[in-house]
Amino acid sequence: MGNFLFLIIIAALFFLGITSISFQQEVFSLFVFMGLFILLFVIKERRFVITLLLSFLIGFLIFTVFNHYVGTMNISKETKIILNRLFLVFIIIGIVINHRIFNKKVFWYNEKPNWKNPIVLPFHKVNTFWFWMIGIVVNGMVYFFFIFQKDVEYIQSLLLFCLFFSLINAVFEEVIWRGIMLSSLKEFTSTGYAIIVTSVGFGLLHMAIGFSISLSLLISVAGVIYALITLKTNSIYPSIVFHIVINIGMVFSGFII
Repeated sequence: MGNFLFLIIIAALFFLGITSISFQQEVFSLFVFMGLFILLFVIKERRFVITLLLSFLIGFLIFTVFNHYVGTMNISKETKIILNRLFLVFIIIGIVINHRIFNKKVFWYNEKPNWKNPIVLPFHKVNTFWFWMIGIVVNGMVYFFFIFQKDVEYIQSLLLFCLFFSLINAVFEEVIWRGIMLSSLKEFTSTGYAIIVTSVGFGLLHMAIGFSISLSLLISVAGVIYALITLKTNSIYPSIVFHIVINIGMVFSGFII
């Protein structure tokens, strides 16, 4: 019971850290870091998990600083958004360094998808491939409704930006959340804990690009779906494809720029 409570506290501090850094609350962020550092010495058996989340937050802090600097530059909004997504590499670097310090292997589900494992729902089993395909089609149809209202010139003007944004954002976010973070937390905590922490964290991270807290939490639901697909197929690639489709829909629908 005590161990479970500590894991909840660690996750709560992690979520508060993402939120406070996103809103540039320096004092609150400092308290979050202090709390996690204290837990490092209190819960010695969870040091890798705590430092994993700490390294993420440090990388996210650097990400925020660089984006603040880019925000002062006289460049196009499209370029600023692309640079914002490229700066996610600081988070990847942070969590990879943490793995190296603890001599842990960096695993990110870089495997060929295995579609044989079904997704088990209450009183029902769902074929993972069809779950994935239906999810893509349904989301595509929803975004098509918004895209249909745009003129052809608008779509053409965003083609190159859409290509770069969709690929960079999907690959980097999936490597972070459904790759390294999910696999590490699953190994050193539990599958349920790993799904919840990575999904909620994934949603909250969107506050850094201007999304509201309510919308960010809604995005966490997509994080759960991506995580389930990744775990069932033992591959990150289906979730990357799914994510790319969503990104394309968001760009052409006008939700990004």
